[in-house]
Amino acid sequence: MGTIALIPIEEYLRTSFRPDCDFIDGEILERNVGKKRHSYAQTRIASWFDRRKDILMLEPLAELRLQVAPGKVRIPDVVASEIPMPDEEVFTAPPYLCVEVMSPDDTVNTMQDRLDDYLRFGVPNIWVIDPWQHCGWHITPDGWIPEAAVMQTADGRVAMPLAEVLLP
Repeated sequence: MGTIALIPIEEYLRTSFRPDCDFIDGEILERNVGKKRHSYAQTRIASWFDRRKDILMLEPLAELRLQVAPGKVRIPDVVASEIPMPDEEVFTAPPYLCVEVMSPDDTVNTMQDRLDDYLRFGVPNIWVIDPWQHCGWHITPDGWIPEAAVMQTADGRVAMPLAEVLLP
């Protein structure tokens, strides 16, 4: 069994990865990305928010690094940040919304670790969208709450129809 080379967070933060990777307690973790349905959904979700940013007062950002704890950096597929956005390259305060788009290789355990980090960080709205099954969930401390055809935030500010952001 091999050993994992740990690096300090400062080194991770000044390093570019293609695609970008999460950082968990000194370990670089690859994310599942790159499939057409995933990419399509991620692009369309960011575009959906961008077209409505003046109304919702939310700025969409794709693959933004969030320092969710002192030794943890997660990279959601899409973040919706309150306008004006924080003046920092890596957010250290929770955004309004984190969206994770499922990939076929994602496991429930791996996804739950990521979601638990967002919950502990204090993200008020967390969505998981499965572009293969055409469904989504609003994540709360009580679990995964299925959303039928429209993804909604807890405060009702955002209602995004899945049909507008997923391939048929």
